[in-house]
Amino acid sequence: MNSKAPVVLLGLDGATFSVLDPYIQDGVMPFLGELMRDGTRGVLRSIMPPLTPPAWTSLVTGKHPGQHGVFDFFQKDEPGSIYFSFASSQNVHTATIWSLASEQDRKILSLNFPLMFPAPPVNGAIVPGGMMPWRQLRLGCHPPGLFQRLQQLEAFEPREMLDMELEVKAIDGCPEEEYADWVELHIRREKRWAAVARHLMAEEQADLIGIMFDGVDKLQHLCWRFIDPACRPAEPNEWEQHMIDLCTSYFRSLDGLLSEIVADAGPDATIVVASDHGFGPTQDVFHVNSWLEREGYLFWTSEEERAKKREATDVGFAEMTRHVHAIDWTRTVAYSATPSSQGIHIVEKIPGTDGRMPEEARAKIAVELAAALMELRRPADGLPLVDEVWTREQAFAGPFEALGPDLSMVLADGGTLSILPSDEIVARRAQPRGHHRWEGVFIAKGPGIRKGAEVEELTLVDIAPLLLHRLGLPVPEDMAGRLPASIFEPGELAAHPLRLAPASPEPEALVGVADALELEPEEQAALVERLRALGYVE
Repeated sequence: MNSKAPVVLLGLDGATFSVLDPYIQDGVMPFLGELMRDGTRGVLRSIMPPLTPPAWTSLVTGKHPGQHGVFDFFQKDEPGSIYFSFASSQNVHTATIWSLASEQDRKILSLNFPLMFPAPPVNGAIVPGGMMPWRQLRLGCHPPGLFQRLQQLEAFEPREMLDMELEVKAIDGCPEEEYADWVELHIRREKRWAAVARHLMAEEQADLIGIMFDGVDKLQHLCWRFIDPACRPAEPNEWEQHMIDLCTSYFRSLDGLLSEIVADAGPDATIVVASDHGFGPTQDVFHVNSWLEREGYLFWTSEEERAKKREATDVGFAEMTRHVHAIDWTRTVAYSATPSSQGIHIVEKIPGTDGRMPEEARAKIAVELAAALMELRRPADGLPLVDEVWTREQAFAGPFEALGPDLSMVLADGGTLSILPSDEIVARRAQPRGHHRWEGVFIAKGPGIRKGAEVEELTLVDIAPLLLHRLGLPVPEDMAGRLPASIFEPGELAAHPLRLAPASPEPEALVGVADALELEPEEQAALVERLRALGYVE
């Protein structure tokens, strides 16, 4: 293991072997196939919920949501609160691979990862991604002056790299004539991020390099039936064939970009490819708040709110914050605030009073709800709608578990949650859409890593210990993840044994970031619309 060779993390948001393997077999992604033959692969199991903000945060911290504090795109303001706000780097309450490497004189480069705004102090460079408004990217880049340096780069176009409005314009309402624009936008976007990465790799000479490509997730949400061979039309019409070809072009282009980045890293680099979660097809939409209403746990403020006309398969991101006003809190005891969390919250005050609900009463409600959820059946085939129900303690054990939902569901076949009122408890989409699954991807190549091997399932939190170890750094003992010994050649760990370090302290809150976190109304609207564009809402 060459201590001077970089460690490179290539994040592919939502990547799954059920998509990558067919593209490799068809010659669309030859580089990725070569990387697997020269290295080790395995399924990478995600966390609860398998969702971008908490999952990537778990990957870079080596901890579960209850240990790092991020549960969703939106965060409870405090335990027991019914108010939620957009998550940011300020919600990450533990050290990351970026901070740990920086503290030990390693230089880092982090590109397009979520919850990196405001940028934490690191030794190196950060260009944040995720729900980052493009107009604020100047403030989001680290160190000061990086944005101005990048402006000299022809490929650096913040609006196309991050603009939520452009994405929504390409998809809102999903007319067929705009699908192609959506795919082409993401082909261009990935090229821009890759160009920034290659420029900064040459300029910064970083020890730990990370870049996340999020187009995989976005295309799979909208275009699953053109990507997954099992769901493609048997006899596609001209437009369907064009979409199949465009999606193929995206993955071919991505493969080329990965090849260029790895070549720039050099032959002795450690390369880790990882996804935050997997993907699969789904058609069911579970209207959880309407079910809670039917069971007598939730009440709307008015019949007008209850009867408001919406599409049966809308899930409610655009109305996410309206639960505060739409639900009658004088009678409601349980509710779902966001469709992305896959969770149900139980109120902490006795409805209609200021008195705290006894914990034994809340526990009894949780048991009742979990049992009732497991009895639900899908109208289409009579099979169970819910595969598993986890309590908060099971899903989120840790110092921040009180910020998570009381119950978390695993819906059968990756079903989608809706928080909107509906006469249909379970609706069914006409066409399959892509949605998150537990099984992501892991590929690793480098000195001392087995070649052509496939290992048993790893977990998302194992990636942080692996990256630190490959940097020659100790692994904090409070990480939930473990170094995946199965990927190494015999004798590698004897030559380079795992070293442990004391638990890392919670990072200090950044000073003077209030203005940076305050989004303009149009930026807030664009963020919500971007989440709609990801396929959570029809």
